[in-house]
Amino acid sequence: MTTTAPERTTCPDCHIDQQVNQDGTLRKHKAGVLTCTGSGKPVGAARIPRRSTSGFYKCHVTGAMLRSVTTILSQGSPKEALIHWAGKLVAETAMEHLPELVRASRRPETRKEMTDWLKRAHTRKKDERADLGTAVHQIIEAKVLDEPIPDAILNNPEMQPYIANFEEFVADWQITFTASEMVVADYEHRFAGTLDFLLQSPLLAQALGCPPDMDIPGDTKTGGELDETTYDGNVKGVYPEAGVQMSAYRKARYGWLRDGTREELPPRHEVGVVLHLRPEGYRLYPVRCGDEVFAAFCSIREVAEFQTGQAKTIVGPALKPPSVSARKAA
Repeated sequence: MTTTAPERTTCPDCHIDQQVNQDGTLRKHKAGVLTCTGSGKPVGAARIPRRSTSGFYKCHVTGAMLRSVTTILSQGSPKEALIHWAGKLVAETAMEHLPELVRASRRPETRKEMTDWLKRAHTRKKDERADLGTAVHQIIEAKVLDEPIPDAILNNPEMQPYIANFEEFVADWQITFTASEMVVADYEHRFAGTLDFLLQSPLLAQALGCPPDMDIPGDTKTGGELDETTYDGNVKGVYPEAGVQMSAYRKARYGWLRDGTREELPPRHEVGVVLHLRPEGYRLYPVRCGDEVFAAFCSIREVAEFQTGQAKTIVGPALKPPSVSARKAA
């Protein structure tokens, strides 16, 4: 979400026009002889919570620390498919660079360097996918805001098929986007996250069985291959976890608009869609994200809290054998 802080705004505490810092907070100022309590408060888009490196969003309205949905899922839900994917990627990388591996194996220092390089194969691939995913989200965001697609993406030959296939998806289903990259929060269950998009579509409403003016949750995936399945029957790149994540975003009661205003969200349909966007085309998959799926999310959260809390206290340090005097006393 691209936002720019205003140069000046009215302080919510003293109600006087004040300067705004570049980080979106009010510049320090006085109210009478004392520093105004509005000094340093976020204004405008700066009031939208941002995910911290520790995996929490801090709500500027209530001060609540809300755990990130993606953090909950990563800590509480096993991802067996990722293990197989990482192993396969390392094996493929090794075969593609076999001569370099043989040469590196002859010297201890180069052997370690090449081993470390191989171990990071999945990380490099994830970073590439993250860059691609960011670009696709920027395309959607530009569509939502009715703004031009950034030149860096528009002029990138690798992105041209993604743009064309995305435009085809919008035209095929008569899509109207109502939100993109929106931070949403639920205070009862103490979580927050950034949803991909919400949309409305008369054709999708008919297909999914919801009113035409109801928001439908959506997510975009760019990994895997079209129509290929994994060993357990999932579409490569589109996994059940998408519905679990979407169920949390659907349940979230509040969302932040682009000007930083927090608003209560209208109901969203219990079936969302995943747009599988690839250079060769797109597929659109219906995904359950209703209350029964949200119940699974809540269970995953309990596991995540166990892993980061109680699990760390279960195994104690190794016991030392009793001393000779203690054995005799016993």
